[in-house]
Amino acid sequence: MPTLAYVIAGSEATGGAGLQADLKTFERLGVYGVGTITCIVSFDPKADWGHRFVPVDGGVIADQIEAATAAHALDVVKIGMLGTPNTVAVVADSLGTQSWRHVVVDPVLICKGQEPGAALDTDNALRADILPRATVVTPNLFEAQTLSGMDSITTVDDLAEAARRIADLGPQYVVVKGGAGLPGDEAVDVLWDGTDVHVFRAPKVGEERVSGAGCIFAAAITAELAKGSSVYDAVRVAKDFAHAGIVGRVTTAAPFTAVGWQG
Repeated sequence: MPTLAYVIAGSEATGGAGLQADLKTFERLGVYGVGTITCIVSFDPKADWGHRFVPVDGGVIADQIEAATAAHALDVVKIGMLGTPNTVAVVADSLGTQSWRHVVVDPVLICKGQEPGAALDTDNALRADILPRATVVTPNLFEAQTLSGMDSITTVDDLAEAARRIADLGPQYVVVKGGAGLPGDEAVDVLWDGTDVHVFRAPKVGEERVSGAGCIFAAAITAELAKGSSVYDAVRVAKDFAHAGIVGRVTTAAPFTAVGWQG
């Protein structure tokens, strides 16, 4: 029997992020991936590559989850972009119909194709209905600052404090990703396990963010947890995996690079 991992996330049409990146990550890490699409994001090349955001109907999302969980014995899931309060509610209700060994949440708080008020409503729904179910949550700097309520995050100590505060929202483990946004020559992430702070470092590969890096990081954690790894070991593998994806990043006609791998 193959090891299974499940992802509930948005589709990103260029292939560099979202469900497409998640399923590629599962495959590379030796896990059979199953996916449910919550929304469709397609950058608009005629309008400076701005976001076009289309939510999937809640009933269609529920149908996908029903089919996936009926066909497969799924117990490890990654939650990516949800996009609307209704989608959050549908996914939360569906998750509640069975027990899960691990739930990994990549808390995508804002899509640029949304109105600010709608984005805030989605953020609040995510805090209330999804984060308390999480084994691991993996916010980037912006998401960590928003969720923690901190004025700024500029040091490793700030990353750790943000992780502790976010843990108060319910997740068991919090990984705050410093990435390219934290000052210095290293991309630093911290894991708060409820007792201790663990720091993971890798050399920065340039100063620009790479599309999909956060997606594959959380997906790699999900794959490793599905294989039976501890959270610490899953984060360690995911850090190396994401770094390799950034080193091997893919340049396209879009004004951003996407994670990729050599060979």
